[in-house]
Amino acid sequence: MAHPSFRTFIELLKPITWFPPMWAYGCGVVSSGLPLSQRWLLIMIGVLLAGPMICGTSQAVNDWFDRHVDAINEPNRPIPSGRMPGEWGLYIAIGWSALSLLLAVPLGPWGFIAALIGLTLAWLYSAPPVRLKQNGWFGNAAVGLCYEGLPWFTGAVVMSGKMPDWRIVLLAMLYSAGAHGIMTLNDFKSIEGDKQTGIDSLPVQLGPERAARLACVVMALPQLAVVALLLSWHHNAYAGAIGLFLTVQLVLMRTLLSNPRGRAPWYNATGVTLYVLGMLTSAFALASAGSA
Repeated sequence: MAHPSFRTFIELLKPITWFPPMWAYGCGVVSSGLPLSQRWLLIMIGVLLAGPMICGTSQAVNDWFDRHVDAINEPNRPIPSGRMPGEWGLYIAIGWSALSLLLAVPLGPWGFIAALIGLTLAWLYSAPPVRLKQNGWFGNAAVGLCYEGLPWFTGAVVMSGKMPDWRIVLLAMLYSAGAHGIMTLNDFKSIEGDKQTGIDSLPVQLGPERAARLACVVMALPQLAVVALLLSWHHNAYAGAIGLFLTVQLVLMRTLLSNPRGRAPWYNATGVTLYVLGMLTSAFALASAGSA
């Protein structure tokens, strides 16, 4: 039986997508305010789990169940191109899921539960009969939670060994909500294939212009809430920095809205960078208060 090359295997797991959950996990570690010296092994396990394992699993699951869509949108992907033959894509998705759960065991019960939720959402997002991605409202919410909230929560749990402080959970959830807008922008590249295969992404449902405006509002409002919360917690300097990041994003959003389909990748490289810098800034604010 033919098998894929190692290079094709890595391509299936899409390493470029590992950065967001790994970054969010790092924010969780920082937000705990606890020293790193006694937790290095668990921190590294968590980084591996957030990026190559759980996120990699989600990419394998998505590519398998999206192979017909990818044949239209991205025919050079491993499965539709034939470089990932037979049912290898499915086998890798199942095997990587099992390995991810094993790797989560040392992180304790809270870390294991977070990993289990992340993997469950990864399968529900792509696999029938649920297939959350069929509707952009639900699918984007699931991805936002998996990419931002759950890794952040896990990073804090790894450091403290217990349920994190409510302020950590609240900011993690706010940034997860904002990521819904980022996922909407990510769907612009797949509009034609989504239309042909019945996937109701928000750009398909609302049209590119309305979807882009919605994405901007959804990205901006949680950041505004973070600024307000940090001010109420007397972290004025951190709130000011995030407010500055948001102001620049609003300027960039005007350019995005002038040509949503053409400018979405550009905004992902500029505005989203400022978004994630704000995440880390808020994590340092929590750390300065010893919120764990």
